[in-house]
Amino acid sequence: MFDLNDVVVFARVVEAGSFTAAARLLAMPKTTVSRRVAALEREVGVRLLQRTTRSLSMTDAGRLYYEQSSQALRTIEEANLRLAEARAEPTGTIRISAPVGFGPYFLNRAVLDFLGMYPKTKVELRLTDDKLNLVDDGIDLAFRTGVLEDSTLIARKLGTAPRLLCASPDYLARNGAPRTPADLARHDCVIAGPSAVGAHWVLDGPDGQETITVAGRFAANEMQAVVTAALAGYGIAQIPNAIAEVLIGEGRLCRVLGNHATPAGGLYVLYPSSRHLSPLVKAFIELAAERISKRVNTA
Repeated sequence: MFDLNDVVVFARVVEAGSFTAAARLLAMPKTTVSRRVAALEREVGVRLLQRTTRSLSMTDAGRLYYEQSSQALRTIEEANLRLAEARAEPTGTIRISAPVGFGPYFLNRAVLDFLGMYPKTKVELRLTDDKLNLVDDGIDLAFRTGVLEDSTLIARKLGTAPRLLCASPDYLARNGAPRTPADLARHDCVIAGPSAVGAHWVLDGPDGQETITVAGRFAANEMQAVVTAALAGYGIAQIPNAIAEVLIGEGRLCRVLGNHATPAGGLYVLYPSSRHLSPLVKAFIELAAERISKRVNTA
């Protein structure tokens, strides 16, 4: 009867270059290795290896058989590894990077749920608007928004995140609400960027896309600062949809120009290219994807 173990032994002999070396790798007697290869040759009906006292080589049939069987063995090994990973309980430390404003509204709940589900794990969450080098900085995965730069990282899109125009009730009581995008020119706007000078907002609306020149007293290249300034009444701001909905629901912000929003940008999780993601990283990505996708427009 055909025995897959004989094929494994044959492949190891070819790869090791001798029966002696293969026996050492397989931790079995050399005579057992020789017997198993001979049994395989009887089963397939052809000689696979040419043996002499000094050398070992494959026959043409042996070479063909090795090429085909080794591919099948790799597939089986891959399947066994994937199954073992799926059954393994995540353990260890996972290091995550995300934008500063991303944590409170998107990520914190996922992190706490993950720690609760897997008691043998630890999470190191690094909130920064700097785009870290994941490999150099020892980061297992990162969350990014907007348009991604070309890189060797693997990116999984979790959804899209348009930004809504919002202002505090206090600001609107003092200044009124804009009725058209053009009205933004007479309002203070909180700019998400390095400078309030020469800022432009691109808005999608019923009449298509418009580009509006805006200005204001405050600009910041970090979303949490933008949200804080809008809550404090310093102007109209573009707030990511998921954050805006929470603050609007709490009555702390009001949406303006309700038929307009910024073009939806992507929301991604990135991780270094790897043939095998650890169960730890896989488990967190799946949990975070589930939690976050409920708060954004999936695409």
